[in-house]
Amino acid sequence: MGRRNRRKNVDGIQLSGIADKGRAVGRDEKGQVYFLEGGVPGDEVNAIILRKKKGVPFGVVKEITKASPDRIEPFCKHFELCGGCKWQHLSYEKQLFHKELQVKNAIQRIARIEAHQWEDVLSCNQTKHYRNKLEYSFSSARWMTEEEIESGKEIADKKGLGFNKSGTFDKVIDLEECYLQPEPSNEIRNWLRSYTKGNGFEYYNSRSRKGWLRNIMLRNNRDGEFMVLLSVAYKNEKQLFPLLDAMKDAFPAISSIYYVVSDKLNSITIDLPYHHFFGKEVLEERLGNVQFHIGPKSFFQTNTLQAEKLYDVVKEYAAFDGSENVYDLYTGLGSIALYVADSVHSITGIEEIKEAIYYAEQNKELNKIHNAKFYAGDCKDILTDEFIKKHGKADVIITDPPRVGMHKEVVETILRAEPKKIVYVSCNPATQARDINLLSEKYVVEKIRAVDMFPHTHHVETVALLTRILTK
Repeated sequence: MGRRNRRKNVDGIQLSGIADKGRAVGRDEKGQVYFLEGGVPGDEVNAIILRKKKGVPFGVVKEITKASPDRIEPFCKHFELCGGCKWQHLSYEKQLFHKELQVKNAIQRIARIEAHQWEDVLSCNQTKHYRNKLEYSFSSARWMTEEEIESGKEIADKKGLGFNKSGTFDKVIDLEECYLQPEPSNEIRNWLRSYTKGNGFEYYNSRSRKGWLRNIMLRNNRDGEFMVLLSVAYKNEKQLFPLLDAMKDAFPAISSIYYVVSDKLNSITIDLPYHHFFGKEVLEERLGNVQFHIGPKSFFQTNTLQAEKLYDVVKEYAAFDGSENVYDLYTGLGSIALYVADSVHSITGIEEIKEAIYYAEQNKELNKIHNAKFYAGDCKDILTDEFIKKHGKADVIITDPPRVGMHKEVVETILRAEPKKIVYVSCNPATQARDINLLSEKYVVEKIRAVDMFPHTHHVETVALLTRILTK
């Protein structure tokens, strides 16, 4: 017996807010809550319910019966399929409102505290072409549109180069345009598709694990230079080297090319050797007065201009007077540490990824910064009572952990260390709020500010200032 079709049509849902992963949330006339893709707060919609999770229906908007006054026309032709910019149909003013609300809800419901001062969300001046890094996937089984499927015609060309369709690991949306990265990003991707198809190159299939071309990463700096990293399933110099030569000749903006060979089940290649093929080994970038060398494996904030604003908020919240001993946890390539180094007495950065610390050391030397030290290793293993005794008690701790937040042992060590201030930078309001709750036995949130690093998405960065509760 086949699986029962659980799809259900529901009419008259009034959308009122934004929930997890950028979905719109609303209720029907009976008060039932729904989470829907494709709607914005203020819409009245009919929907198709696809599944339930813990009794709550999830689905997609089928028809808008009354449009929200905040709804706008998306600017990208791939918007409804792609899902990379979930909020292109919502005015930017309302995007900021809901991002700030997302942070407030997390702090109030998860941290169970109130901030002494909520500062207005920091908007992004450049809402298109703001990213300095994008990754595209090749697939021999691209996503088919409804029109293609309903036509009944046999599709001869099934190759695609673009983003993975949300909810799939092997289907790629064949992109013609993308507004996330400045040109020649689109031109490089479209040229690459044309060249590889024209020469009969095999695209990878993640399901069958057959094919050759897997992924391409494009990094760029504010001077318009591009670094390219091409991922292939096996080394095939007869096709690979002519392809890379043709690419560098076609695009003078490409200043650096790497390739990596990966036969892994997933597309993660940071643990594999990268082979330098052409040009510079690094991209040169700057934040404020600090110069950075960025390699193909470097973590660097993906919105360069907004990163300067974010780090200025960190500086403002820390209010350094020049005498402080500072720890920068999850330092990456030392971007925050080096940015604030001229304002403190000493700073110590800790980062798990060894390659990132390699570039942190390089960037320290590049900028002739002598008051910074960096250590490679997991924060929970490096940041111990013995480490703090050796390097001195921190006046300020800056922490910018990954989405999962800080390890419980790191939080416990911070509580024992009792720095005067903690400046907590986060890309996940929920885990930040969880950690703030754990720290609340000794710290209060003085002020907090959401920073929009990724317009048209639900993602938001947050900076919170925590100060130690003084005891008598």
